Amino acid sequence: MTMPDNQTDDLNELQVKFLVIRLSSIGDIVLTTPVVRCLKQQVPNAEVHFLTKRQFIPVLKANPHLDGIHQYNGTAAVLRLIKDNGFHYIIDLHNNLRTALIKSRSPVIAFSFIKLNIQKWLLVNFKKDVLPDVHIVDRYLDTLKLFDVVNDNKGLDYFIPPEDEVEPAALPEPFSQGYILFAIGANHSTKRLPTEKIIAVCKQINLPVILAGGPEDAARGDLVAGSGGKLILNVCGRYNINQSASLVRQARVVISHDTGLMHISAAYKKKIISVWGNTIPRFGMAPYMPDSESAVFEVGGLKCRPCSKIGYGKCPKGHFKCMKEQDEKEIAGYARKFFLETR
Repeated sequence: MTMPDNQTDDLNELQVKFLVIRLSSIGDIVLTTPVVRCLKQQVPNAEVHFLTKRQFIPVLKANPHLDGIHQYNGTAAVLRLIKDNGFHYIIDLHNNLRTALIKSRSPVIAFSFIKLNIQKWLLVNFKKDVLPDVHIVDRYLDTLKLFDVVNDNKGLDYFIPPEDEVEPAALPEPFSQGYILFAIGANHSTKRLPTEKIIAVCKQINLPVILAGGPEDAARGDLVAGSGGKLILNVCGRYNINQSASLVRQARVVISHDTGLMHISAAYKKKIISVWGNTIPRFGMAPYMPDSESAVFEVGGLKCRPCSKIGYGKCPKGHFKCMKEQDEKEIAGYARKFFLETR
């Protein structure tokens, strides 16, 4: 849609202030970075701010396309923020009850992305697939049509503050000479390979592997590292998100579940081996524009899959075939191949 000429003239002459909202999570926020970049670079005199929860602010801390980052402290605080800063537009990339309340109480014009919850519900509950073949990044960008913003096809962004860069020389041998990063975590158990499967993959890789994840993954990481000797290094919980991103950036290959580090890997155009359990790439959350050789692993032929658009603490059916039947030999084979090809 093209804006009227008089509105376009106003945009060219005046600073236009946008408040982009995405309250969670790490992966979803990384997926919004094309919106931020395209707004800043394609809308004349755009001032772009971002609203999110406190724990996710570090993900955006070094993004040069943002003029301000704000912490979500409830509806009343957001309404004051909007009034005090004189925002012209809200770009709601979260679109839930909280953001709906903000939009309903604010006089600012708002644009919201379409979540496709009904289509996902049909696929989860009745296995009826009516989802459009559109990545969530492109659906995010659709909210900017009025401003004649188009996808610049530069992919995702992730910027690391200089103080959070991890020096390769600081890693022990043999990891300082190159490694495979295995992101072993995920928010829900049904999105993660069982520990014994991770151990089997790492043993068959038989190359330096760094296990990355949060503090909640540390104990599982210790079990995996303890089984693999000097070729496995567990750093789960030892690095913050930006430091973990630095490890991702320097990795030759990344193995990941459907999680935030997978999307950070895509931002760095890594060769990604993504392993999917109860969720599916069809939801529009596959790695966005990674290295073209990247591989996706799913167990086909399961009538129960997908069983959720998010995940569960344990398999609802009890068999957990979507992860237990993953081919660890093939996963390891791809990892070895990509590692030896990449310098």
